[in-house]
Amino acid sequence: MTRKWSNIDLPGALHFVTANCLDRLRVFSEGACCNAFIEELRALNHGRPSKLIAYVLMPDHFHLISNPRDGRIKEFIGELKSRSAKKIVEVSRQTFPVKDDNGYQVWQESFKDTPLWSGWMIWQKINYIHANPVKAGLVNSAKDYPWSSFRSFYSQGGEPIEVDREWFWPDDAEKLSAAVKELSDRKRSLLGISGGKPPSRP
Repeated sequence: MTRKWSNIDLPGALHFVTANCLDRLRVFSEGACCNAFIEELRALNHGRPSKLIAYVLMPDHFHLISNPRDGRIKEFIGELKSRSAKKIVEVSRQTFPVKDDNGYQVWQESFKDTPLWSGWMIWQKINYIHANPVKAGLVNSAKDYPWSSFRSFYSQGGEPIEVDREWFWPDDAEKLSAAVKELSDRKRSLLGISGGKPPSRP
């Protein structure tokens, strides 16, 4: 059974995203699949638009940090998975299970998203992304892995895709403040807590 994650759109925050290939199939062991994914990510970043801060393609999953301008990370990743799946099936030598009449299934359903807004959180995830191939034993140094943002991030070349130097949109602070307040109000409403000071303890 595939695992489903509960994700929220949080405009103004960066989003650390993890998505797995179905049954942990090693899709990104093929360079053609990596290129297909990168092409769709580049096009989507430009078209929506969105800022790409860091990424890595591991053999059976990917991580990235993204900041869609409209904050709709669920739509952004859903579209990325849909578009990239079509391209991957076209170029891959692997066999994918039939999903329905519309094609084949490449991705596990849903994805995991962690909103980031503090400097510590952001840098922790950037370092985690770039260290992933080394920890997995794929390379001895992060700079030697061809399918991550390490070289682009540290100005050692823009391939395979250039990352953004400016991580936030001009109005992100306002969007994040409003989104956090909305979430807080929603949680208080679900818990039946009204505004104002909490009742004093006896």
